Amino acid sequence: MGLKIGFIGVGMMGHGMAKNLLEKGYDVVGMAHKNRAGLDDLIERGATEAATPKDIAAASDVVILCVTGSSQVENIVYGDNGLLAGVERGMTVLDCSTGEADVVEKVGSDLEKLGVDMADAPLARTPVEAEAGKLNTMVGASAEVFAKVEPILKTFCENIFHMGPLGSGSRMKLINNLITMGQATLIAEALCACQATGVDLQRFRDVISAGGGNSGIFQMIVPAILDEGSFDGMKFSIANATKDLRYLNNMLANAGISTPMAALTHNAFVHAGNNGFSDSLVGALVADQAAMNKVDIGKC
Repeated sequence: MGLKIGFIGVGMMGHGMAKNLLEKGYDVVGMAHKNRAGLDDLIERGATEAATPKDIAAASDVVILCVTGSSQVENIVYGDNGLLAGVERGMTVLDCSTGEADVVEKVGSDLEKLGVDMADAPLARTPVEAEAGKLNTMVGASAEVFAKVEPILKTFCENIFHMGPLGSGSRMKLINNLITMGQATLIAEALCACQATGVDLQRFRDVISAGGGNSGIFQMIVPAILDEGSFDGMKFSIANATKDLRYLNNMLANAGISTPMAALTHNAFVHAGNNGFSDSLVGALVADQAAMNKVDIGKC
């Protein structure tokens, strides 16, 4: 295809994304993540490796970032041997991280001064869909830049939504997570309510699954707990959810609106993290709420 894609962030999501880029014919150069397993697999599939963000930029036409959040993006862009030291006019940076729109816009402005385009395209769904090439993404970019990055996004995304200018993808993603993580919080409390009041958990599941309260989040979390005793049904960590909800609450505070549910949802995740569940997945919110309420929730 001609384009060389630099990929920074070959973690749980990034591995599947980069794998799909390779399978669709793109040349991919990656940088090692916290462990090398993902990158080593990609190298076996035909990718190459670069040591620093500067080196990634020098070897690429488009650089994709898929890291934890805004502080990591800033380190990659502005740090020693960072992207800014290696980019050239005509390149494009595609940030698929979930971060703060203000940071995205600052980075985009600094890249623009060097003749480099930028789009933010945070992702929804899980590593399972990343491997299958069926992620969702919300894109912030000019119409011209969106047209450039859309074919790349199609290699690992099933649904692509152009939200508007740079930064609008990040704003949409945080609001999306208010709904998804808010549902997870309500599900955890509802399961505790069932146990505390004698409502059969399997019958509760049947009722919710057949009605308006049903959702993809419910089906990821509840069947795994009740059928398998597993709190890992939703492949998203408490730590990352807490980070996203912190970004969300900062954004909404700056907007000057009252959003009590956003604050309460963030508090529920902070509570879980403070009780040892930070590295666990979102379903562990149920385990935290159960422990707090002294009820037993698991396989039944």
